[in-house]
Amino acid sequence: MQKVFYEVGTLDQNCYDNYGLSEDILMEHAANSIASNIERNFKEKQSVLIVSGPGNNGADGIALARLLYGKYDVNLAIPFGAKSPMAKLQLQRARLLGVKEVNTLVQCDVIVDSLFGSGLNKPLDESSVKVINGLNSLNGYKIACDIPSGINNDGQISPICFKADITITMGALKSALFNDEVKDFTGVIAIANLGVQRSVYEAKTDMFLLEKGDLKLPFREKLNSHKGDFGHLSVILGDKKGAGLLAADAGFAFGVGLVSVIAHEELNLPYHIMQSHSLPLNTTAIAIGMGLGKYDDKEIKDILQQDTPKVIDADLCYDKNILEILNNKNIVITPHPKEFCSLLKLTDTADIRVEVLQKNRFEYLKIFSSKFPNLVVLLKGANTLIAQNGIIYINHIGRPVISQGGSGDVLTGLIGSLLAQKYEPLEAAIQASLAHTIASKNFKLNNYAMKPQDIIEEVKKL
Repeated sequence: MQKVFYEVGTLDQNCYDNYGLSEDILMEHAANSIASNIERNFKEKQSVLIVSGPGNNGADGIALARLLYGKYDVNLAIPFGAKSPMAKLQLQRARLLGVKEVNTLVQCDVIVDSLFGSGLNKPLDESSVKVINGLNSLNGYKIACDIPSGINNDGQISPICFKADITITMGALKSALFNDEVKDFTGVIAIANLGVQRSVYEAKTDMFLLEKGDLKLPFREKLNSHKGDFGHLSVILGDKKGAGLLAADAGFAFGVGLVSVIAHEELNLPYHIMQSHSLPLNTTAIAIGMGLGKYDDKEIKDILQQDTPKVIDADLCYDKNILEILNNKNIVITPHPKEFCSLLKLTDTADIRVEVLQKNRFEYLKIFSSKFPNLVVLLKGANTLIAQNGIIYINHIGRPVISQGGSGDVLTGLIGSLLAQKYEPLEAAIQASLAHTIASKNFKLNNYAMKPQDIIEEVKKL
């Protein structure tokens, strides 16, 4: 798990104030990190185009040009001039060395964007758009310095951005790199050391990036055990029964001892899934909402009022009955963006369109999570966000392979399974989300071909 920050200017300032490091020292380390990446991946004499902006992100690029000069064919473009004091100083150094400056965007083996980085605080003007479009049209290995130019601090594209193969971000991870709409533009994300280790550079934060190594599977360590030791998940079936059955099957595959589906009519079920017309007394977790459709209002209220841990999905995000339990403990709710907009409106938190939410996912999730601090919210998307009491965990492992009907029902079943096994709600959401995305990443066939059942099969192999 890695720390993530909205901004790192205060972290830089701490280095100046308390560690005796200068802006110049941090910049040398930033440029050296990019130079090291190029030296690892490209042979001497290959060509490099560095396009630098007028501020300190541009200064990083100019310093990079100096570091690479003499080993590579370096071409430095400064389309808007060097304006910040550090940019002017770095340009003076580069010129004394003889770095070649160019006035056009020349095709090169490596293309480095150091135009604006995380300093962008307004929409790009026409000239900037033209430069970035030109960079995107070139072929070559594309590196973004800090943040692809055109992405602002909120992770919004204004109105276009550089499309990188790798983003080498300075000092620490920024939340702007993990908004859904920028996922196709950041490429691989790496972190540049700025002269002190990250444990020293970084401070407290309320955002964290989940990693594959954070996955802890529900292995059965106790030898003297029976099925009751591993809980009983009850899945409420609604109009679209396939959704609930997928959740039930996923739950069974993730370690729970017993799974029952609750339905009024008799069903032809797999042998390992039980059926009941009411909640079994030994239920240890409930999964409800998937494909629910029209359902008796009194039954819904009775189920929601149970003290049993619950994972709530889909249709219940539009149901006012949910308002009565949002302050309860032991609840995980798993909306997709449209469903989350409904929750925001139902709770008088915000009345926004999905498009607005998607540009401000961190902001609205933090507001909602702080308003209902006991609740665990898993907001689905290209990057899954999990929050409780204003603290956000980012799962960026997801792939487009899971953008198919039923994959969310599988996730609900995985969460329900862990809740039934007495996991805390936050841990159940984190571990199920990681299992879900890592399993999808392990799928070996074409990325358009995966069925929800394939995720379940891959979960068994983790």
